[in-house]
Amino acid sequence: MSENTERPRGEMVTFSLNGSYVQADPKWSLLEAMQFYGLNIPTLCHDEGLTPYGTCRLCVVEIGKGDRSKLVASCMHPVREGLEVRSHSSRVMKTRKMIMELLVARCPSSKKLQDMASMMELKEVRFEPANDDCILCGLCVRMCEEQMAAKAIGFAGRGTDRYITTPFDMTSDECRKCGACMYICPVCELRCQGPQAETTLCSGCINTEPVCAEKYDDATCFMVPCLSCVKGPMDVK
Repeated sequence: MSENTERPRGEMVTFSLNGSYVQADPKWSLLEAMQFYGLNIPTLCHDEGLTPYGTCRLCVVEIGKGDRSKLVASCMHPVREGLEVRSHSSRVMKTRKMIMELLVARCPSSKKLQDMASMMELKEVRFEPANDDCILCGLCVRMCEEQMAAKAIGFAGRGTDRYITTPFDMTSDECRKCGACMYICPVCELRCQGPQAETTLCSGCINTEPVCAEKYDDATCFMVPCLSCVKGPMDVK
């Protein structure tokens, strides 16, 4: 190949996705490619109309193989020629459940988080609930700046002291009270049990996780929920 590494217009990238070779636009992220092929990849901080942010990490996938494999946020990782990607390996699903457990502990009042936890069949939260009202996903900040062209809110502080506020914590003249920040926020809607729920985790809409992963180290289908698991556990002996 010549020194110019830029691909000709229209040339696609070929990579392995769950054992099958697929093609994707070289400008796509792994998340966009997997969504194009119909895979259900959980995410909180991603929105098609906003720039990628990569903070929630729920869209994590496993790339590479053997001892050299690693977990990456698929919304931030570009598709690459010859890449090997596993979207529903046992390692990936365990990681997503751990991340979900931490998120639910932070904001147990969120219906969005509770619904996603049930989808992943999260059965316990081992951390003390913080009862916070923000997971710092940045959706509201990006929505305000990129779609509303207002920049009325932003991040302040660092580390555990980071939070979202208006400039100088004062009423912002740039805010038009359009409500876009509340519309896109994943934790604004309260869980079904209301604000005084007795348990940290609801699990009222829990789905059956793919038991096939225990045998094959990967899910063998990507339906949500898996119809075989709903009818009855598969024979994984």
